[in-house]
Amino acid sequence: MKRFWIVCLWIGFSLFCNLILAQENRRQIVVLDPGHGGVDSGAVGINALKEKDIVLQVAKEAIRLNRKLFGNTLDIYLTRYNDTLISLGDRAKLVKVLQPDVFISIHCNQAARKAAQGIEVYVQQPNTTMISELQSVSENLSEAILLEFDQALGFKIRGMKYANFQVLRETQDFCPGVLLEVGFLSNMEEAEHSRKEESVMGYAMVILNAIFNYLKG
Repeated sequence: MKRFWIVCLWIGFSLFCNLILAQENRRQIVVLDPGHGGVDSGAVGINALKEKDIVLQVAKEAIRLNRKLFGNTLDIYLTRYNDTLISLGDRAKLVKVLQPDVFISIHCNQAARKAAQGIEVYVQQPNTTMISELQSVSENLSEAILLEFDQALGFKIRGMKYANFQVLRETQDFCPGVLLEVGFLSNMEEAEHSRKEESVMGYAMVILNAIFNYLKG
């Protein structure tokens, strides 16, 4: 009987150690949110390129590059995997369930002024004078993304901005999150750039590198 209890204690201790080890070595979770979809095309470019299509391509390419180049180091989930419209509430629900280490909602910009160019990253507008820890790390994530777009792709950087977007507002208490605008489809140069396959790969690589740099702290 004594031996039985010793074995039980040893098994319990081993399971506990394995759980701690698994938590320490777990792949960090990333949720990428390709904006719009289905009947909601989002912005339509001056060259007829649709926002919903380009952002989905970028998100899927990030999954491919994570697998091919980084050995699936990140555990990446998308809020949509095809051309379907997912409500903002349901996108937020996925984040609440997964509680990822990083959440990035991917979009393309549009403006009445055709000359408008560059990359913007939005962080949830603080609702008090006190900046929470997640608010601060979301800002760090934003800065990592902007720096990577500047250094790797040479985009004009329009900076970090604050907004009250639903997808950020409803996820701000669960993980660091930002909304990324990858250039203006209303600008001919950036719209044509986004049409290219190598540009999609570049956007995805920049996003991944920014995530890695952010996670390294």
